[in-house]
Amino acid sequence: MSRPASAAGRSLSPTRIPIAARPEDAAAVAADLAARVSEVARGATRAAVLGVNDGLVTNVCLILAVAGAHASSGSVRLAGFASLLAGSFSMAAGEWVSVRSQVELLQSLIGGLRQLISRNPRVIVGELAARLEEAGLGRSTARIASTEVPLDEPRFLRFCSTTLFGIDPDALGSPLAAAGSSLGLFALGALVPLVPWFFTRGGEATWLSIALTGSASVAAGAYIARSSERPLLYGAARQLAIVAAASAVTYGIGRLFGAAVG
Repeated sequence: MSRPASAAGRSLSPTRIPIAARPEDAAAVAADLAARVSEVARGATRAAVLGVNDGLVTNVCLILAVAGAHASSGSVRLAGFASLLAGSFSMAAGEWVSVRSQVELLQSLIGGLRQLISRNPRVIVGELAARLEEAGLGRSTARIASTEVPLDEPRFLRFCSTTLFGIDPDALGSPLAAAGSSLGLFALGALVPLVPWFFTRGGEATWLSIALTGSASVAAGAYIARSSERPLLYGAARQLAIVAAASAVTYGIGRLFGAAVG
């Protein structure tokens, strides 16, 4: 059976969706996809990867630069620990400001939408109908659907905000949670290359720092690749190459600086 003509007068053929071999798994698959979408939308994966990776790269580069300048093991430990603390609090403060600003901007938009709904709901209903029509519904169906949306304020506001702006009022994010996670994740990443310097020194500590950082980078790259459904080897190799290049440059600069001072 043919679908009704769209607003432009074009005839659209019905969409045929293949039925899965195991339909009983559909609910679980849908729930998993919804969880992934929510995680990506909140930026949780981005924040986690950014925090750990920043800590890894920042501290291994600083440690290798200081070690390359022939500093003592105590100086390397002090520099690495100071970098861990400074970077962690800097990341936390930056993330708090960023998320707080975003939440305030989104709340302002939602407040403006709420005022418009109370002053002239017909404008909102017409805009909803237009968006539903753009999504593929016929004009008459879109108009009927837009007028049958529940009119109690919380649900209507959420539907309008999500449909018109792509903003879920119930999922704007928490500045405090973002700051806390950034602080902890940066510190975790920064601790990896620093750990060997508490148990050994010199060339052995340097190589252990490189090995631990490389392993952590491979794990982070593989996690990113798995989350985005890309080849694990590609993600791991890309992340390792980035960290290796940054580490080599800073170690070389440290060696040159140490030679010049010496």
